[in-house]
Amino acid sequence: MELAALLLVLVACVAIIAIGLRFFLQPRAALLAFGVDVESPRALTEIKGARDITSGVVLLVVWAAAGRSALGWAAVAAAITPIADALIVVVNGGKRSTALSIHGLTAVLLVAAGLVLAFA
Repeated sequence: MELAALLLVLVACVAIIAIGLRFFLQPRAALLAFGVDVESPRALTEIKGARDITSGVVLLVVWAAAGRSALGWAAVAAAITPIADALIVVVNGGKRSTALSIHGLTAVLLVAAGLVLAFA
C-alpha cells in the first residue's frame, strides 16, 4: 500500500510539472483546459494567489515533518518560483528593477537561507 501511494504521488509530481510546462508552452490551451476564461485577469490572480499560499504551506509542512535541513533544501527548490517570476516580469515588458528587487531578492534570500539550513 505504501509503495502504491508513493508511486501515485511521484506520478502526480511529474504530471504537475508537465502541466506547469504547458502553461509556458501553450498558455491559451492550458488556461482553457484549466477551465477559466483566457481573458480573465481575476482568474490569473487567483491562480497565482493559490500557488503562493501552497508554496508557503508546503515549506511549513516540510519543516514540521522533516526538520530544518529538509526545509533548507525545499527552500532552495522553491527559489525556482521567484526566479521564474522575475523572468516573466522581464519577458512581458515589466520593469527590470521590479523583477530584480522583488523576485530576484526573494530567490537569493531563499537560496541563501536554504543553504544555511541545509548544511547546519
